Amino acid sequence: MPSSPSSADLEGRVVSGHGRHVVVEADDGSRTLCHGRGKKSDCVVGDRVRWQRSGDEGVVEAVLPRQNLLYRQDAWKTKAFAANLDQLLVVVAAEPVFSESQLARALIAAQEASIPARIVLNKQDLPAWSAAAERLAPYTAMGVEVVGVALKKAPAEAHARLTPLLAGRSTLVLGPSGAGKSTLVNLLVADAQAQVGEISQALNSGRHTTTATHWYWIDAARQSALIDSPGFQEFGLRHIAANELAALMPDIGRHASECRFYNCSHQHEPGCGVLKALERGEIAESRYRIYREILAELRP
Repeated sequence: MPSSPSSADLEGRVVSGHGRHVVVEADDGSRTLCHGRGKKSDCVVGDRVRWQRSGDEGVVEAVLPRQNLLYRQDAWKTKAFAANLDQLLVVVAAEPVFSESQLARALIAAQEASIPARIVLNKQDLPAWSAAAERLAPYTAMGVEVVGVALKKAPAEAHARLTPLLAGRSTLVLGPSGAGKSTLVNLLVADAQAQVGEISQALNSGRHTTTATHWYWIDAARQSALIDSPGFQEFGLRHIAANELAALMPDIGRHASECRFYNCSHQHEPGCGVLKALERGEIAESRYRIYREILAELRP
């Protein structure tokens, strides 16, 4: 059970996590290295916490109620990305070719957590960009905004396009290696290295600062934030029930109500509205293939 508040309790936001240790930012902007009372920390970046000072460091007493939590779960472990998010930004690029399965999984996890999502398609200056944009047509059709940018070739234009989308929001940035995620963070957060330096100083070393999740303030008023999370190879969705999957994929879910059977798996049943929509070309083959791939993982 969470401890009762005391007069010595302070509130703050977790801006970086390193195993049992977290860096907590107070409302005045100061940052303190803290640890939990147990063997491991239950905090994630973005959490609001109650904490107390203990010498030069601090102790987290309680995690305050979360607005949401974005995480992935495979058969062995659960990995949280961040909490209390206003939106997710998934960065992919024309080259190297991105995994649509990984993209779809991130969007499904965001949908399950009720976090709005956008896709940034980088390297708009390359000939391969048009083909990449075509691969994303099903996502545009189901209402996901795709923002085309050339982060390195046209940084000023990219900055102008992205800044209004991030204003006043806490945005988690995910993306595979080579897509331009770090370039985006450094473009939008002018003092990103300085902010990482503050965290390194709080930790009394530079350990793990390049692979940890970090909360960056974009503006001096500290109203807009980017959360940068390390890359990942897999994105498990074991925390989602198999019968909930279709509803979390809008292009498939919108046809599920047309099925003859309420418990239709959308694979072989007669009178399946999803299969009929697939035949009519209203659901992309790639999206249906991803649905079946994930469903097979979720079923016992």
